[in-house]
Amino acid sequence: MLRVGLTGGLGSGKSTAARLFAALGAHVLQSDAIGREMMEPGETVHAAIVDHFGKGVVQPDGRLDRVTLAKIAFDHGRVEELNAIVHPAVIARQAELSEAIFRKDRRAIVMVESALIFETKYGETKYGETKHGERARWHNRFDRVILVTAPEEVKIARFVARSAAGESITAERREKLEAEARLRLAQQIPDEQKSALCDYVLTNGGPLSELEWQVDQLWPILKAAAE
Repeated sequence: MLRVGLTGGLGSGKSTAARLFAALGAHVLQSDAIGREMMEPGETVHAAIVDHFGKGVVQPDGRLDRVTLAKIAFDHGRVEELNAIVHPAVIARQAELSEAIFRKDRRAIVMVESALIFETKYGETKYGETKHGERARWHNRFDRVILVTAPEEVKIARFVARSAAGESITAERREKLEAEARLRLAQQIPDEQKSALCDYVLTNGGPLSELEWQVDQLWPILKAAAE
């Protein structure tokens, strides 16, 4: 079996890479999707967020107002407060789902897609606050780590296009989205630092065919490691 972490900053295209790996047979667990499920009304994470951030982050239907919550977290420097609630629960759920897959197929490749593999302070095993301990958290979770990278301006352009999909974007709206993208990227570890910690790096600054080729080349290597 093989536990793979797939990471990349905002707009890097890691979700596209995840879809390509899934098409080849990887069992992909999306951290964002798991997090959204656990933030639904009735879930303990939902209750913890409301208790911590207040009822102002709740919509009339009881669901979280994710736009308001994100604004509080990113614009007011409270990201780590949100992470402290969400990350431990999501990581525990990932481990649970992975074990269920491995019980059925000992040669399976489980790939966790997450933007914050290195940034998160949480993991399945608790360590001291030493440099080694911080590094060991993600080593404990994954056998291999893949980074998807792209030039910063490409990342920002992708974020703007995704955020403004279906709307006629004004210059003011574009400027705000670009500023939001830069703020979020500034809170993530630069690709140059992440690449030194990863086993494989996929570059995604060009056409999709280039990323497809890289994924196709890497897949047999991952399969061999799993067996």
